[in-house]
Order: sequence, then structure tokens, then C-alpha cells
Amino acid sequence: MLFSALISGLGLGSMYGLMALGFYLTYAVSGTVNFAQGSSMMLGAVVTFTFAQTFGWPVFISVLVALVVCAAYGLIVEIVAVRPFVKRGSDAWLMATVALGIVLDNVVMFTFGKEPRSLPSVLATTPIQLGSSGVGVYPLQLVIPVVGLFLAAALHFISRHTRWGTAMLAVTQNRDAAKLMGIPIQYTIAAAFAMSTMLAGVAGVLIAPLFNVNADMGTLFGLKAFAVAILGGIGSAWGVMLAGILFGIAESLITSSIGSGYTQIIMFTLVIIVLALKPNGLFGRAQVRKV
Repeated sequence: MLFSALISGLGLGSMYGLMALGFYLTYAVSGTVNFAQGSSMMLGAVVTFTFAQTFGWPVFISVLVALVVCAAYGLIVEIVAVRPFVKRGSDAWLMATVALGIVLDNVVMFTFGKEPRSLPSVLATTPIQLGSSGVGVYPLQLVIPVVGLFLAAALHFISRHTRWGTAMLAVTQNRDAAKLMGIPIQYTIAAAFAMSTMLAGVAGVLIAPLFNVNADMGTLFGLKAFAVAILGGIGSAWGVMLAGILFGIAESLITSSIGSGYTQIIMFTLVIIVLALKPNGLFGRAQVRKV
């Protein structure tokens, strides 16, 4: 029971970490976040289901289409709900991204339907027996953390060893200097939003076979992912990913030992306690401000 909960929590935590990395990306580049991140996750799952199950397309093609749609949605969020307000020095993008997410949820509800639907996994559906304990683990539960950690490592590599990553760090450190160096600041920010929603889309595609696909599936995931981003220290990519894994494992252990009815109460109480003790997150650092 304990081992199974750990495996399940590792997969769940990796999904939280992937979505939280999206918060890290946009915050690192623009100082803003996309509160429609949960809707982006839902969009990835719904589009994959629509093309794979309804239209009968190959799963691989359906996933690619879903990720492209998620990236396009990220661009829309940045152009419509973030850029106009940031230019005016307003913080109204907070509510604008929330509102855009609600709009998407309701559009999907009217077009896709309210009934939850099941997306079959492309991997084997027979549990793998681990050791002599007889504990069974689905192959997808083992694949999810591998994909999550791989994408986190890839993001770290891109941000440190590629031209776009260098541009992103330059925009973060000094926007005026980056502009003078010829770095297209607005395109860099837009690319960060597109990549952030793609990460959420990946999370939706991976987790869809384990949960029912519906228009509301991303709401609670989005809230938890934002909590994970703050817990990990939103300015630290690896901190965010590790916080996601810790959050998922703790959630799974509480559910298996006490029951799902107490999970959210205990988890979000722990979030409050941790942030009260460490306001900058578990792996974050206090920003040094020049005066």
C-alpha cells in the first residue's frame, strides 16, 4: 500500500511540477503568471481525446495537434490578457488570465459536453508486479515521472545553454539592456507563455488516461500547481519541480492512509504553515533590492 502510494504520488507530483514550471517560465521572463494554466492542461487533454477518439486520428498526431493548440492558447493569453495591462502598468492581468480561463472552460463545456470521458492509454493497461510484494503499478505511472523530470532537465538546459535561454535570462535581469542588445523582448515573453501552456498540455495528455476528461478537470490542478510554484520558490526551476514531487507524494500518502475526504484540508493547511515559516518557498531565495 505504501509503495503503491509513493509511485502514484511521484507521477501526480510530476504533473504538478510540469504545470508549476509554466508559472516559473512566465514569472522569470515577465514577472507575470498565467492563472489559466489549469485550463491549458484541460485543453491538452480534451483536444487529444477529440482527435484520437472522436476523429480516429493516430494518438501521436493527436498529441502534437493538442500541444500546438495549447501553445496557440498561451500566445492568446499573453496578447489578450497580459500584454495590454502590463503596458499600462496595471496588475489587472491577474483577473484577466483568470477570466480567460473561465471563458475557455465554458466554451469546452458547451462544445465538448459536461459528461466525463475516458481516454485509453497507449501503454499496457495491465499492472506491472513489482517485487514479491504483489504491488501492481500501471506502466503510465512509471512513465509520467520520467517525462516530467526529462522536461525539467531540458528546460534547465535550454535556459542555460541556448540562444533563447540566454535571451530569456537577459530579459529577466535587465529589460532595457536586453532591448539595446537587440533582443526581441516581446517575442521572448510570448514564447515563454507558449512554452508554459505547452507544459500544461503535456501534463493534461499524460494524466488524462488516469482521470476522466472533462471541462472542469484543470481547475483544482491549476490551483495546486500554483501552490507548488510558490512552495518551491517561483524563481527556481528545480525547486518548483521538487516541490511538485513532494506535494504529490504527500497528497497520495494522506489519501491512502486517512482518506480522500481529508486530503485537501491537510495539504492546503500544510501549504499555509510552510509559507508562514519560509515565505520565499522551500528552495527560493529572498530577492536583494537596491535602494
